[in-house]
This record gives sequence, C-alpha cells and structure tokens, in this order.
Amino acid sequence: MSTAGSVVALVLAGLAAVAVIVIGSLGVRVTRSTDDFLAASRTVRSRANAAAIAGQSLSVASFLGVAGIVLTEGVDGLWYPLGFVAGFVVVLLFVAAPLRRSGAYTVPDFAETRLDSALLRTVTTMVVVVIGWLYLVPQLQASGLVLMVLTGAPAWVGVLVVGLVVTAAVTFGGMRSMTLVQAYGFWLKAVALVIPAVVLVAWFLGAGIAANIPTAGPATFDRPTTVTVHDPVLLQVVDPVTVQVTADGASRTLTWSPGPHPVGKDTTLAFPAGSAVPVVDGAVADQQAWDRPFGSGERNPLWVYSLLLATCLGVAGLPHVLVRYYTNPDGRAARRSTVLVLALLGGFSIVPIVLGALARLSAPQLLVGGEGDAAVLTLPSLALGGWPGAALGGLVAAGIATTLLAVSAGLLLSVAGVLSSDVLPGRLGDFRIAAHVAGAVPIVLALVMVRLDFAVSVALALAVAASTFAPLLLLGIWWRGLTDRGAVAGIAVGGVLSLGAAVATLFGATLPGTAGILLAQPAAVSVPLAVLTMVLVSRATPNRVPAGVGRTLLRLHAPERLGLGEMRVGRN
Repeated sequence: MSTAGSVVALVLAGLAAVAVIVIGSLGVRVTRSTDDFLAASRTVRSRANAAAIAGQSLSVASFLGVAGIVLTEGVDGLWYPLGFVAGFVVVLLFVAAPLRRSGAYTVPDFAETRLDSALLRTVTTMVVVVIGWLYLVPQLQASGLVLMVLTGAPAWVGVLVVGLVVTAAVTFGGMRSMTLVQAYGFWLKAVALVIPAVVLVAWFLGAGIAANIPTAGPATFDRPTTVTVHDPVLLQVVDPVTVQVTADGASRTLTWSPGPHPVGKDTTLAFPAGSAVPVVDGAVADQQAWDRPFGSGERNPLWVYSLLLATCLGVAGLPHVLVRYYTNPDGRAARRSTVLVLALLGGFSIVPIVLGALARLSAPQLLVGGEGDAAVLTLPSLALGGWPGAALGGLVAAGIATTLLAVSAGLLLSVAGVLSSDVLPGRLGDFRIAAHVAGAVPIVLALVMVRLDFAVSVALALAVAASTFAPLLLLGIWWRGLTDRGAVAGIAVGGVLSLGAAVATLFGATLPGTAGILLAQPAAVSVPLAVLTMVLVSRATPNRVPAGVGRTLLRLHAPERLGLGEMRVGRN
C-alpha cells in the first residue's frame, strides 16, 4: 500500500477504533448488575440482536479469510462461507428458542440445569475457555498483519494493541455495551466492503481486464511488478521466471526454474511484464485448476465433509454466538433474530468472495508475498492507485478495525463470563478480574502460534465447538435419555481429538495423505465419535437421567404464551 494510502487507512481505522470505545462506554451508564453484564437484562430486541450476532459472527475468517482463500485456492474457498451460513439454519431449527427458554447465562449454566451435574459444568467451563481462546488467536494475528501491511511495524505490535484495547472495553462495558459495539460493527463493515466491491467491479469491467485473463496455465504479470516479502515463504514456480532479488542490500537477477524456491524475510522481488506469477506453497497456480473444485489435487471429498461438519455444527456450538441468544426477551425473539441473521450473513457473504476473485484476476502479485489474507485491504490501492485507491483502502481498514475489536470483544466477554461465574464468586468486580485474565492468554498464544490462513484457523476452532458443545446442545435439547456421564465422556472424546489436531496444526505439524487431511480438519472423525460416545455411555447409565427431565424439556420447548415460565439460574 502506498504511503498516502497507509496514512488514510490508519486515520480511518483509528477513528473506527475510537468509535468502538465510545459506543462501548455508553453501556456502562446503565450497567448495574451481573444480569446487565452477562445478558443485558434480557431486553435486546430481535433486530438489534441480529445485527450484533452478524457483527460478531463476521470475524476475520469471513471478512479477510474468505477473500484470501478464494484468492489462493479458488472455488474450494467457497465451502467456508457456505458451511458457516448453513450453521445458522441449524441454530434456527434446533437451538435458538430452547436455549433462550432455559433461562441460562452461559453454556455451563445450561449444562448444569439440564443434567444436574457440577462435574459437567466444570468440563463445559473449560471448553468455553478453550474455544474462546482458539477463536481469539486468529483475530489478534489479523491485527498484527493489518498493522504490518499499513506501517511495516512488527506483527506483535498490532497483537498487543488490539488485545489491550479489547480487554479494556470488555472490562468496563459488559454485554449491553458489546451489543451496541457489535451492531455498529456489522453495519460499518458492510459499508466498508460493499462500496469498494461495487467500485472495483465497475473498474474491472470498464478496464477490460477480463478479456486478457488466461484460462489455463499460471497467471502472468501484465506490467513490471515489485513485491516485498515480509515473512519467509516457499514459492512454487510453474514456468521459468526471471526475477530480480534484493535482500540485505544486495541485488541480483536470477532465472527460477519450475519447482519450489525459498524466499527469506524482508526480500524484494521484481518481475518483468509477461512473466508467470510464482505462488506461495499451497496455493493453486494454474488458472484452470483454480476454477475447478479440488483443482489443486490437495482437496478431496473427505476434506469437504469434514469442513462442512465443522462449520455447520460448529456455529451451533460457539459460546460467543450462543451467549447472544440469552439476551433476547423470549424464545420467539431468539428465532426471529436468527432469521434476520441468515438474511444479513447470506447477503454479506457474497462480497468477500467477489473481492477474492477480483484480487486473483487483477492483482496476482498478492499470490507472491504470502499475505493473501490482506487482499481485501490492499486490493483498492493496487487496482486503482492514487487517492481513489487510498480512500477505498482507508474505508476497508476502518471496517477491519471495527471487525477485530467487535469480534474479539464478544469472544473475550464469553470467556470472562464463565470464568467470573464458575471460577470466581460471580460478583461484578470478579467479572473485571476475569476479563483481564481472559485477555492475557490469547495475546501470548497469538505471538507464538503459526499464522495460518485465517479461514483455516477459525475452522479449527469451529471443529472443537462442533465436537463438544454441538452434540451436548442438540442431544440435551432433543433427547431425554442423555446423562451427565454420557455428556462428559462425549465432550472428552470429541474435545481431545479435535483440540489435539487443532493445536498440532497451529504449531506447524503436517502429515501426508488422509491423515494430513484429518489433522488439518478433524471434524469428520471427532464429531461422529463424540456423538456416538454420548449416546452409548448414556445408554449404559440410564439411572443417571435426571428425575425432572420431562419438566425440563417441557420448559425448553413450550412457547412462553402457555405461561410455563423459564428455568432461572441463580446469580448475585
């Protein structure tokens, strides 16, 4: 990004961050109790809650990650938004209203109320914390990438800045403030993507670029192009490429033969017009393969099934999304919120897909630097240049800043909520202590874990949610035979398998063949085993079915107009 573009982007991103803090502070004036902090006194209406849920759900995986993965992998990247939006259909049909009628504040509250087990509550508390931290790591890593692209500053600076700002916002605001922040965040990020997308599509069609795009073979540079590689990458070359390499003050001209070529940190590569575009290892080089499902040969139906299981069921088990349903006045409002969320997310998901495709077709140099996740941020300046590119890039940066703060705040709020109520006594001051603890750990993890494509990192967190909370909620809401021992055993099996694979992948472990696919996305194994374990252990322990299960399920499913009330979970 040019200097002018970076300045505009930083100014607008800073203003967006200030707006988030100011809006968050408004909730403090009316926050007087734990009920306000954790559930906004259950007074949030459907439209406001839908915007907040959409704003919280549209993380870097959907804002940056989908565009980045479409850029590098083509149509295979479409499985991510498809599965994620479909996950809210599962929430709508099976989870939203019964969960709201439970009267719980958190997933551990629901688990204890449904199965009357202190051990299960402890286990679910640990899972909430783990999922929240796994989901927070890519958000914080994205802040480091954005600041590095805009200013050249080390990535750790952005991680610390966003981590500390979000911790402060959650500490002093609670759920009522986060509702305002997340609703504001959704509409800002929608504007920040839709306007650049419309302008760039018009430019793309008007410039006649489509007529010059190769339909097969590697992409090519249509003009002399210089790319700076910030982090070490391994580039794959399909056709011989002449490149001028500048590193450590020395410059030399090389001809790269087909095959892999390592490039060190802070290296500048200059390519002549007409040369083939090298791509980062793992990206699809051939344009025809980019247009086809499984075109790279690295994806297969097992990977698709595993990813769809993780995304569809993972959404139904995400604590920071589920906690928003506790804020609706009743179950009907919770369902109405979900319908509105589906409309908002369905429309929004088209935009990053379009931007990712435009980046591949009009700015292929983004395939070289290993920073495909920054495509949405850098594309306006690369395509348009000058002040139009700077203005649109600044608008996108403002949307990204709001996304990072709003989503991270929602995640931190869900983790701090269970820590304050299950580890600490649950007083108002304990929530603030828990927020500080909950914010420190993911900051450290974001600094030491490998930065994968953001869509991939978030999909790993979704796999853990799909393997633990999704079976617990679906069976707990719809099957009277579930027991506490079955739930604990199922969560243990699904959690160990999915979390083990996620942590190994995030620290850089890889395996060949089918084992490698399941290591990178374990849901195809971990979800069925978790469900099977819950059912078999519950069948083996029928005496552990709670005595009042019939009344509990009636309260979960009976409409509020029948006057049955809701189960209340006591709090100070």
